[in-house]
Amino acid sequence: MPKPPAKKSAPRRTSARELVFGDLWEFDPAPETADPKLKKRYDLFINGEFVAPKSGKYFPTISPGNEAKLADIALAGAADVDAAFQSAQKAFDGAWGRMAGSERGKYIYRIARLLQDRAREFAVAETMDGGKPIKESRDFDVPMAAAHFFYHAGWADKLDCLAPGRRVAPYGVVGQVIPWNFPLLMLAWKIAPALAAGNTVVIKPAETTSITALKFGEILQEAGLPPGVVNIVAGAGETGAAVMTHPLAAKVAFTGSTEVGKIIMRSLAGTDKKMTMELGGKAANIIFDDAPLDQAVEGIVNGIFFNQGHVCCAGSRLLVQESVASTVLAKLKRRIAVLRVGDPLDKNTDLGAINSREQLERITALVQSGVDEGAEIFQHACKLPAKGFYFRPTIFSGVTQSHRIAREEIFGPVLSVLTFRTVEEAVEKANNTAFGLSAGVWTDKGSRILKMSTELKAGVVWANTFNKFDPASPFGGYKESGFGREGGRQGLLDYCKLI
Repeated sequence: MPKPPAKKSAPRRTSARELVFGDLWEFDPAPETADPKLKKRYDLFINGEFVAPKSGKYFPTISPGNEAKLADIALAGAADVDAAFQSAQKAFDGAWGRMAGSERGKYIYRIARLLQDRAREFAVAETMDGGKPIKESRDFDVPMAAAHFFYHAGWADKLDCLAPGRRVAPYGVVGQVIPWNFPLLMLAWKIAPALAAGNTVVIKPAETTSITALKFGEILQEAGLPPGVVNIVAGAGETGAAVMTHPLAAKVAFTGSTEVGKIIMRSLAGTDKKMTMELGGKAANIIFDDAPLDQAVEGIVNGIFFNQGHVCCAGSRLLVQESVASTVLAKLKRRIAVLRVGDPLDKNTDLGAINSREQLERITALVQSGVDEGAEIFQHACKLPAKGFYFRPTIFSGVTQSHRIAREEIFGPVLSVLTFRTVEEAVEKANNTAFGLSAGVWTDKGSRILKMSTELKAGVVWANTFNKFDPASPFGGYKESGFGREGGRQGLLDYCKLI
């Protein structure tokens, strides 16, 4: 009797990682070991001292990387916010308001140097509390925060050069609210120019990322900053509303969602408060057929994946010229297939954790809408940690302007790919959004870059790069992305009144 043919086993599926690199060893874990020096409880920072909230209420903050509780944060009520503003007003009417710019600059320089001295400590605390990879906190967030204090310290005794032919003066007390995506850096963007201009500050960090802001109070004490010049109150929406609407606030500055920004503007209508708003974005990254494609792919990955898409200016809409669209998409898929998603404190990690469960649910819902509306999805088939809030890098192709994922800010590692044929079509599609914060152009032609920079309705247009920042360069948006600028001479002018 002839033997029956042997059963053929099903072919093993080759992972995307193996297609790119073959059989490679995985990296061993390389956790950052610096001590973040966290406290079990953080109080409010008012009048140069850490004080308990008048209500006695605290709320927990957890690490999105593993869902472990990090600390209890003081919940500021209206009475605490009022105490902070009274302290700031007293400081402005007193020594700080009369201090020469050269002396103010010394304090700001000292703050910058102390941030550098404690850089590793602050980077680890930022990563534990916010979920971003340690290499982003270490190599960008903390150094850039210090750079903003250094830059604005240099302006403190040169304010007469800000507006030739005019004199400038501080507003007084400034109320500020910052988001969770860059807690320490956004704090520096807000506080440094306010102090350089001679204002005093009451600032509220996001409730999910308050630790580095409150740790910053320790640096202010170490720098010897006069009491009341900077006050830090923590809490959720009610606390932020109390800061924005307090009668002693001569100016308010807010970075956050467009929806909340509109609420703030409505609440301040009819007052004489000055406002600057940096709100949402839906940035277009535009690749022409003559662009350096490999360089462009790296720029795209840097703009939307390495930061989990947690930036208002993330290039979440990719517009690719039709003739190179398939090539760019193939390169992108190969690139994200080797990104490492996992423990934010591991130096090998490319994508860390999503900031909160609420944000993860929003990302998940918007991605599902892309699938339901017929876009083609490609996701990194990596294994996610069992604990924590993680989301796979995701690319949608076959996207049209009507898809929700092409219109709404996702704030996650999700890229929507659209195509175009002509320069005019690229401009029209890029500008077909309620937002206008940033854009990127990738091409070999300098003349095309200049043309696009004048026609794109965006506050910042990057050329053959993306997400590059400098304290001397102003940043801000148009339309529903807000108004006013942060950074540079223009940003400093927004903290001064012209006389």
